Amino acid sequence: MKGLIRRASTALIFVIVMLVGLFGGRYSFISLFAIITALCLWEYLSMVLNRYTRRDFTRMLLGITFGLTPFVLATIMHMSPIRSNDQFVIFTAILFFPFIFLAFIYELFTRSATPFQNVSFIVLGMVYIGAPFALVDFIAFEKEEFSAWTVFGLLVLTWMNDTGAYLIGSRIGKHPLHPRISPKKTWEGTIGGVVVTFIVAYIFCASTGVLRLIDWMALAAIVATFGTMGDLVESMLKRSVGVKDSGSLLPGHGGVLDRFDAFIFLLPFAAAYLLWIR
Repeated sequence: MKGLIRRASTALIFVIVMLVGLFGGRYSFISLFAIITALCLWEYLSMVLNRYTRRDFTRMLLGITFGLTPFVLATIMHMSPIRSNDQFVIFTAILFFPFIFLAFIYELFTRSATPFQNVSFIVLGMVYIGAPFALVDFIAFEKEEFSAWTVFGLLVLTWMNDTGAYLIGSRIGKHPLHPRISPKKTWEGTIGGVVVTFIVAYIFCASTGVLRLIDWMALAAIVATFGTMGDLVESMLKRSVGVKDSGSLLPGHGGVLDRFDAFIFLLPFAAAYLLWIR
């Protein structure tokens, strides 16, 4: 009973924080996702560095700073009077090598037996977490005016896909989706999650009027496909380092990365559709 109360309390606080951050204006939106990105990077680096090398504050700071760079640059670009996607690409490329070389320089003065592996973990943090979260800004500022509704819709679809898959899979699931990586996930649950996602996408479109129905159906397909893959990828990461949860910041729910693993993975595909295809 205590466990259920703890999970419910955590979920309630989490939902309130997300809603306030999303709809409190552009500054609360940016602050919310900057914090989420930093926490996800912290949990990721804690997992891989604890498993394969010696974790220390400087190495963690380098990894988080480097990982946050795309998000910070995207924010500066969208908050400035002159907005250009080319500027974002150029500045990201310019800052990429100095940060990488700083990581190499730091490894020169440590006694780590795996310096190149340590640097690769830092780079992977930016690719796996930092760069996808930067796309949140592009989606929210797509029309050159801030709107959190599309991002909110993607989050709702992502979590409803996960919830639908869990509820249906726990009741009728018999055929494992990927036994080696996530034995508890089933094909039945996955299909159930897909159905729930499309239903919620239709309801969201009808109730908000944000985007066309065909757009929400496309986003539902992206969420159902790549969100599920993202969940499996994080399970693969956790299994490779021998941990059950990415962290313990959300009592009863694991870590922050556990809650955003699917969302992170689908963001590049959702952004590609919203910004360049539709």
